Parts: sequence; structure tokens; C-alpha cells
Amino acid sequence: MHIKLFFLSLLLYLFSSTVYADEALLKKSLEAYFTNEKIEILKRTPFLQLYEVVIGGQLFYVDEKANYFFSGYLFNLKTEKNITEERLREIKDARRVDINSLPLELAIKEVKGSGKRKLVIFSDPNCGYCKRLEKELVNVTNVTIYTLLYPILNGSKEVAETIWCSDDRLKAWNDFMLNAIKPTGTNCRTPIDTLILLGKKHGFNSTPTMIFADGTIVPGMISAEMIEKKLNAPTN
Repeated sequence: MHIKLFFLSLLLYLFSSTVYADEALLKKSLEAYFTNEKIEILKRTPFLQLYEVVIGGQLFYVDEKANYFFSGYLFNLKTEKNITEERLREIKDARRVDINSLPLELAIKEVKGSGKRKLVIFSDPNCGYCKRLEKELVNVTNVTIYTLLYPILNGSKEVAETIWCSDDRLKAWNDFMLNAIKPTGTNCRTPIDTLILLGKKHGFNSTPTMIFADGTIVPGMISAEMIEKKLNAPTN
């Protein structure tokens, strides 16, 4: 009896070790293709010998040998369930960030209109999409925008520090992002290293990254219309 239990335990150990080794090898193979992105989730699915891969909050699928990589919706025809959509909802809920947990006192704050709605943005001053986002935000009102400087591009940290050290940070930020007017701030103590660590802790690999009052994270530039829609979404 003890011998049977021993061999059963040994088989289970070998099986689990093999699965782990396969996942580690698969992750290594994928990282060779996504050198500048973090693989947030790599998980075997119960169907078609596929693995789900989450990169930047987006869900993809890959085969066990990393020969095929694709995005799209998988359906269970018997149950009529959209498997991908269900997983995306789970991932989205898991990625929510309570904006009140963020160090908003370290942000460049702009109150527009009543300021009753809230939006947090991790932004890089040298990021082209961040500048396009700022132009969209010109058309959004009744919002308080908290811009957390997140200079992750080469040469951005110096610009971010100069903006932070300006007499009027908000004006310096808007002048630079909207009108390409270089900031003239002098050296001072900044929270930028703290903000970079915070962004990396949350897995923010690109800019801009927006966080809305309901905790949802939106990486990348979106239109003023989409921003309005997200700002008006219920927070519960």
C-alpha cells in the first residue's frame, strides 16, 4: 500500500514538474518576441492544448510550442459561452486600481469646470501618444486630472524633472505637451523615481496609462468621446 502511494506521489511530482518546465520554456520563447513587454499571465487552458497569454492587459492565445500566436474570441458552442469575453472580464476586474490608493499629492493637478469627475494619467513628456491625449483632454471638462510623471522613454526623465521644478507645474506641463515650449525649471527634489517604481509595480509598460474612478485601466491614447464615456461610467 505504501509502495503504491509512493509511486503515485512520484508520478504526480513528475507530471507537475513537466508542466512547470514546459511553461517556463514557453515563457522564455515568448519573451524573445516581446522583448519590451511584460508577460503578465501565462496559463494553460483546458481546451485545444492552448495557453492564454496576457500582455498589457490584452488576451492572446499560443500553442504549447509557440508556433502559433493569435488573438480573437473562443466560443463553447455547446454552452454558447464566449470563453474569451469571460476571461477578459476576470482579468479586467483583477487589474483595477483604486485611484485613492495612489499618491495623488505627487501629481500635477488640473481642475476643469466643476472637477467632480476624476482621472489619473501616468504620462511621459516625450511620448507622442501622450501629447495627442492632451489635445483630446482639451475638449473634456468637469474633471480633475491628476498627471503622474512617468518618464520611461530615453531622455524623458530630465524633461520631467524640469517640469516638476517649474514655478507653475501645470502651465509648464501644458506648454510643453500642447505647444512644445520647453520648461525652464531649476534643479529641485522630485518624486519621479518614486512614481517610476509605482508604475512598474502596477505593470504599466507604456504611456499614457489612464486610471478612471471605477478603477479600470486604459493603456494608450483614446478619443475625448471615449474618455467622456469612461468618466461617466458608474463606479460601483
